[in-house]
Amino acid sequence: MNPTEGSVAPGAVQARYPLAPGADGGAFSMSSRARSAAGGRGGVGAQGRGGGAEGRGGAGGSRAATDEHSRIAADELGSFAAGSHPEFDAGQRARLRAIEARLVDGEAGVRAWSAERAELMCAAAEIAAEAAARSERNSRCIEMPYRSIAASLSAELRISGRTVERELDEAPRLVHEFSATHAALRAARISRAHADAIVRAGATLPDPEARADYEAAIVPIAERETPGRTRHLAGVLAARVDGRTFADRHTAAAADRGIRIIDLSDGMSEFTATVPTVFAHAVKDRLLQMAHSIIDARPPRQPHRGPGSAFGRAAMGAVQAVPAATVGVAAGVAAGAGVDAEAAAGACSTAAPEAQDAREEQGVREEQDARKVQELCADVFLELCLAGSPSAHIGKTALGSIQGRVQISISMLSLMGRNDNPATLAGIGPIDAATARAIAGAASGWDRVLTHPITGTVLAVDRYTPSAELKRTLRVRDQHCRFLGCRQPVHQTDLDHTQDYALGGKTRESNLAHLCRRHHMLKHASAWTVVQRPGGILEWTSPTGKVHADIPISTVMFKPDPDWNDWLAAADADPGADPPPF
Repeated sequence: MNPTEGSVAPGAVQARYPLAPGADGGAFSMSSRARSAAGGRGGVGAQGRGGGAEGRGGAGGSRAATDEHSRIAADELGSFAAGSHPEFDAGQRARLRAIEARLVDGEAGVRAWSAERAELMCAAAEIAAEAAARSERNSRCIEMPYRSIAASLSAELRISGRTVERELDEAPRLVHEFSATHAALRAARISRAHADAIVRAGATLPDPEARADYEAAIVPIAERETPGRTRHLAGVLAARVDGRTFADRHTAAAADRGIRIIDLSDGMSEFTATVPTVFAHAVKDRLLQMAHSIIDARPPRQPHRGPGSAFGRAAMGAVQAVPAATVGVAAGVAAGAGVDAEAAAGACSTAAPEAQDAREEQGVREEQDARKVQELCADVFLELCLAGSPSAHIGKTALGSIQGRVQISISMLSLMGRNDNPATLAGIGPIDAATARAIAGAASGWDRVLTHPITGTVLAVDRYTPSAELKRTLRVRDQHCRFLGCRQPVHQTDLDHTQDYALGGKTRESNLAHLCRRHHMLKHASAWTVVQRPGGILEWTSPTGKVHADIPISTVMFKPDPDWNDWLAAADADPGADPPPF
């Protein structure tokens, strides 16, 4: 089966992909009701590769479609009576339901084809392995059958040969080592993105028993969550069944940290650093805070973007501070040949003010800084790397005092050093226990999280001197935005009353949840509705009546530690045990 094809024409939505053979020789056959609904202007038309039903405009078709929409609304939409959602009328909701049904059917075909494609690639890889086994035992002869097959398939499919080589390498792992995941993909219960997330997180599991336990836990989650959430939880669950500790795996992965540059077109490059997760997100958060501080400090003038304002002053100053050679060469000489690097950085940061004074003396109007947030993040990042501090930028606060913010959850046993089970960086994933202990030791205060001994549900969060207990409880429970599939961390969200306070909603745990600004606005300004069930479960209802449940991630993250009872017994037997390592 081929992936879906689609095209959008003015006043109509038209979808094309092969489904069941039609009576008229086309590749798709619609029921009489669907044909009537699709006949009017703006309706849903369908056309197979060999011809088929196609929506057509016209006054008669439009009138018939309107009557049919009204009948469908009365017969099938149930509680979605006219006026219940003023942004969509009954006909529009009926068309949306038809679109949703077609998309679901098409997606199921795409998923089944993805599973079949993996089987075919696996069979091709087996042929290459058989040919390689008969060849000379050197790397070139062993690799050549794979390259040959990849070249043949890439020519037929008109895709990159390296893409085919990657599929030949990954398909056997999915088909043979993660058979439950492959079966779920073939049954269209998960997408290929879910399958890739599961396989990548479990690729280092040591034996088939561990992989089976891992799949038994993660596949049901993938069937109800988005690929992004599945990717996060897959890492957590894989760590639980892995024979190695997270500290061991993190140490091995950290040995591969480094930087690399990918040159792009138009004189630009991507600078990538592979670093521990907690520090990467702290760096991003600090850069964003600095960028917003710079924007807030701008004078209230009409923005004007000229050709000279497309790059930050610090970066431009660095270019102006050196002769014809590039900035990278100059910086390398300063650091590698014993030249005063701080003096070189100072020259970079002072060139821009001198040039600005010269322009002002000549009466040249200074271009107002109109850089966007991402531009400022890149410029401040460059200046921090080249000059050590953002000396060319002035914010409402001292930029050097801005610190990256992270929220970490760690079990008591890991905090006390009794095991090295990983901690969790909110909204991101696991981090090593040693880093979490160091951060906890430097924190001004901790939150104690009380969880249900069986389900792991957060029951309460407190401190010795309580303040804003409810907010802390909800931050730990939610971890991120609670709209379907969204993973914005809680410190970038709003705390929203599920039932509006103005309509009698109470300010309590069972009526509050974190929503990012985008989905907070969606809740209040669209036909989406939400109800909060016990345990913090949010039931979202779409404008077409579909109900989707969002389960708090904390019920997966905070399941009881199996070592807890063992440690308690050992502590009772040896009251003089060593104190925690912080």
